[in-house]
Amino acid sequence: MNKPALQQTPDGFYLNRTPWFAFILLCSIFALWAAAASMNDVLIAHFKKAFLLSDFQTAFVQSAFYLGYFFVAIPAAMVVRRFSYKSTILIGLLLYMLGCLLFFPAASMAKYGMFLLALFVIAAGLSFLETACNTYSTLMGPRETGTRRLNISQTFHPFGAMTGVYVGSFVMFKSTDATTEQLAQMSATEAAVQQLQMIQSTLLPYKWMIAVLVLMFILVAITRFPACKGNKPADSKPGSLRQSLGRLWRNPRFTFGVLAQFLYVGAQVGVWSFTIRLAMQMGGMNERSASWFLMTTFAAYFVGKMIANLLMRRLHPAKVLAIYGVLCIVLLAYTILVPNISAVYAAVGVSIFLGPCWPTIYGLTIDGLGEDTGVGGSLLVMSIVGGGVIPIFQGLLSDASGGNMQLAYSVPLLCFIVIVIYALKCMRQPGREPLTAAGAVAS
Repeated sequence: MNKPALQQTPDGFYLNRTPWFAFILLCSIFALWAAAASMNDVLIAHFKKAFLLSDFQTAFVQSAFYLGYFFVAIPAAMVVRRFSYKSTILIGLLLYMLGCLLFFPAASMAKYGMFLLALFVIAAGLSFLETACNTYSTLMGPRETGTRRLNISQTFHPFGAMTGVYVGSFVMFKSTDATTEQLAQMSATEAAVQQLQMIQSTLLPYKWMIAVLVLMFILVAITRFPACKGNKPADSKPGSLRQSLGRLWRNPRFTFGVLAQFLYVGAQVGVWSFTIRLAMQMGGMNERSASWFLMTTFAAYFVGKMIANLLMRRLHPAKVLAIYGVLCIVLLAYTILVPNISAVYAAVGVSIFLGPCWPTIYGLTIDGLGEDTGVGGSLLVMSIVGGGVIPIFQGLLSDASGGNMQLAYSVPLLCFIVIVIYALKCMRQPGREPLTAAGAVAS
């Protein structure tokens, strides 16, 4: 049986069916930015020793990374409005490569600040990628399955995350690495040599990443992607950014969704960033052994996503989000209160219920925004800066309590309380029509 010809729906935003090769290529990009983000979790533990940092100082790895999202999301949305989703993706891949290349002068100089700059540039590239890919994946097929399609795209995320942790952990961490205590007992010269070796070990994963990015850039460049930018007269101009921002600011469900996404990303990053440190503290193990717990979190994350995708065939996405949020709260409470190694297993278990949160909050928040959806999507990407803010509070709480990593997990617990409230609000407002005459998504 022949497939129907690929066509855009009357509004010019969605498609009558999904072009599977282009969609799978788009999904693969989700794995690429997951790998970059998960390697940060390894870098936090690695830099703590290599640069002799406090928990608060290590949190700036995530701050530099997620500030890149915050500052670049709006420019990325403007590129989508002016050019295309494909152009935005290609620019994002180029910036991602540039950030990886900056690791080499950073390692040569052995300066923590240079590594933070490299991470900022990587995140700038990822901001272009996420601004384009998250919204674009909802458009590559019928509107009624947009949120489910984004959840499918996000299923590729844990594969990239697991790869990032595996490569990062087993290339960066060496069995011969000196412990913090051993470094303190060495002479200044001996300690400097050991620390420089640890810093240099960060480079190999980023060499491999550059090779993968070059291949992905070529594949995207030669693949045809549908426009999905709406039916407008050729001589018409998009509405002003200020007008879009004004309409979005007056939309209470949208603003609540941005807050929920800010808190969710912060909670997710906080749970993952301190998993290695929690396992070391509760299990008395070294970084390399503790890294297995972080690897397991991403496997759990994948399982949770798959289960959520099945549940969403029968349940409204907001209801799935509410259920998963409550279960996150229960496991985080266990992590905080139980003073033995089982607390680490509970922290790992939280990742099962993180799976649908980002795409579901994103899909629920942009649904029905009409011509403002492109700008709305960029603001949701900006909210990823929560990943650079919430872990700082965890680091401060840990330092203030004498390094108590369990207590630090109370910060993501509070975040999930707000997320559950947002999900319940969306359950009471299960759907809405586009707010503008343009009809659907992304100008």
